[in-house]
Amino acid sequence: MVSTRIKLAGILLAAVSLFASRLEAVDPYGPSDAKWTIVVMDPMALPLACDCVQGYAQRRYEKLADHIAKTTGETVRVVWSESLVKAVEGQAEGKSHIIVGKDSVIRHEASQLKLAVAPIASLTDMQGSTKQKGLFVVRQGDKSATLLDLEGYQVLWGPEECEEKNGAPKAKLKEIEVATTSGEICDSCSVAAKKLVGMETGAKCVAVISSYAEPLLAGCGSIKKGDLRVVGESDEVPFVSVFLDRRLSKEAVDKIQESLMKMKSEEMLKALETKSGFVPYEQKKS
Repeated sequence: MVSTRIKLAGILLAAVSLFASRLEAVDPYGPSDAKWTIVVMDPMALPLACDCVQGYAQRRYEKLADHIAKTTGETVRVVWSESLVKAVEGQAEGKSHIIVGKDSVIRHEASQLKLAVAPIASLTDMQGSTKQKGLFVVRQGDKSATLLDLEGYQVLWGPEECEEKNGAPKAKLKEIEVATTSGEICDSCSVAAKKLVGMETGAKCVAVISSYAEPLLAGCGSIKKGDLRVVGESDEVPFVSVFLDRRLSKEAVDKIQESLMKMKSEEMLKALETKSGFVPYEQKKS
């Protein structure tokens, strides 16, 4: 049992290292003097994800850049990064006219940069949804069946900026009055899964992972299918959103939004792994 856990942990660590090395090797797409720079932080983008599940998490944002350039007549550049801060300070060279990624992460990092941004669109997934949720997962041998059984458990949360792995699941446990013990922040779903799999038999621990990441954990060989079991989920939160720099002119905003809404060809929908393409952003009700 111990040797199996060590082996699985090693695979997970290798997977995390692989993702990092792939990201570092990605060059920006498009001219360096382009009028508009797109910063892509979508975890389903090909350079930011594992390409081990065919047709999943392989979104080609260079195709979106070509579409926007063709429909607006402007030059467009794409920079991929897991961090808006790192992108702006690095390859994006201070430019982030269009930002595509996790809604809560963009809001968090834009605030860090003191960058005023506004959401204009959401990207639908293959089922037509613009939402994601956090999944509470335990090991297969754990006796828990529902969230109510997690009383007193240790929780492996995601970072605060990842709403689906932190704020939303915490709110769900508070709503059903389930109290947990010590918690720990894990930088990624892979790290959380690795820690959970590597714990001693009988340890009362649950990890929260993103719903979109579930297929990747088993698909990439990080864990075997069936090693983890979902016992509950958080409420839905926005997933991939498009934000624009508020300093853009109204004319530019209108051109970009119109271009996004026109992205309906079969080729483009396939390239971005989406059922309906981009849809107008739905503002949260206060």
